Amino acid sequence: MPNTYASAGTSQLSRRHFLKSSSLLVGASVLGAPSFLRGQNLNEKINVACIGVGGKGDSDSSHVYELAANVVALCDVDSDTLNGKVKQLEERATKEQKPTPQPKLYRDFRKMLEEMDKSIDAVTVSTPDHCHGMASIMAMKMGKHVYCQKPLTQTVWEAREMRRLAKEKKLATQMGNQGSAEEGLRRAVEVIQAGVIRNPTELHVWSNRPIWPQGIERPPGEDPVPASLDWNQWLGPAPFRPFKKDVYHTFKWRGWLDFGTGALGDMACHTVNMPFRALKLGYPEVVELELASRTYRETYPKTSRIRFEFPAREGLPPLKFWWYDGNPDDALKPLRPDAGLAKEIISSRDKLPPSGCLIVGDKGKIFSPDDYGAQFYILMKGEEDFKNGKDHEAAKAVPQSIPRAPGEGHRDTDTAMKREWFRMMKTGEPAYSNFDIAAYLTELFCWVASRCPLAKAGALN
Repeated sequence: MPNTYASAGTSQLSRRHFLKSSSLLVGASVLGAPSFLRGQNLNEKINVACIGVGGKGDSDSSHVYELAANVVALCDVDSDTLNGKVKQLEERATKEQKPTPQPKLYRDFRKMLEEMDKSIDAVTVSTPDHCHGMASIMAMKMGKHVYCQKPLTQTVWEAREMRRLAKEKKLATQMGNQGSAEEGLRRAVEVIQAGVIRNPTELHVWSNRPIWPQGIERPPGEDPVPASLDWNQWLGPAPFRPFKKDVYHTFKWRGWLDFGTGALGDMACHTVNMPFRALKLGYPEVVELELASRTYRETYPKTSRIRFEFPAREGLPPLKFWWYDGNPDDALKPLRPDAGLAKEIISSRDKLPPSGCLIVGDKGKIFSPDDYGAQFYILMKGEEDFKNGKDHEAAKAVPQSIPRAPGEGHRDTDTAMKREWFRMMKTGEPAYSNFDIAAYLTELFCWVASRCPLAKAGALN
């Protein structure tokens, strides 16, 4: 396949022009009637364009191909990444004796959507956080179904707009927090909402992130932009800054306020997903950054503790939620729940796991030891050790009330998420992490992430 790209090009696209044209495209009134694909044969292939094919975009585009979609276009600001993905798909097609994919290649997603409009049913968005909203909103305004990586957006307005568009245009949507497809997560929601631990009043969630650089200042100077990278397109709607090698692109952008959402924005869509649903959290009345390591002008702190206070809701009592982040391998000891609170976890595992979730109720506790809520354990009052939630007597009588992901038992929950999105496109049955719930979850944490790094708080030395 010839390596030709449709792109505005760095030399022709100023920052002002990028922002101006982006706002016009996002705000444009687009004609056309989006709908679920009920009029099609359910076995008919769906035409998908992938925006961002590195990192999670690599697996997202591969999963789309696995699920028998037509990958009609690929877009990435780095031509090396783009060429690598094309070669990967070609080699896979040869190995599996399938027709060779012939996607059109782009560096600018806006140009791709404009030119390929009538050839695209759906898009995946797997860019850095700061471009999620802009790419998704443009596609949704054009009536395209969207699978967007987490966190769904970087701003509250983008989250609310994506939720609104999905409902208004009846679009099939899904956010890429793959734990949502886990049977264990859905079962934990059923057990908690059935009142097994009764009246939950405390929630503690901790993460081993960041595993990328943050808590740093912007380095001085600039480096030559690699020939493969369209730096202006990578910056997108963010303010211009000079390129620095190994500082932002490819993976090190998450800790920068202009591009990422820090540990909270990155991981809460995973680790808080189960309790957010089970405890019907909604909007808090109080949010306070209680303690953090040194704060910097442009990056998130290395570790922090944030307290949320939620009012009574739908028969549930008021609840306090503490979020803790920080890398256990960092020289600065990360903030974590008090050892007394987590004593049963520590006694059974020798130490607190790198990430986890603990819910405290009147009658007992529920603990999940991973990022995705795939497993959960129950400790009722009077018991000494946590027991697997699947086997605990207190949960056995709780009936199943939440549909499971299609292909239940499939080990790859990331693929299951796309399968559920495809099903929504074809039948209208809502995906579990569709934008109605995903935008709500994201909105809370992207709001806090954008403010807490600069808030006044106690400081760790």
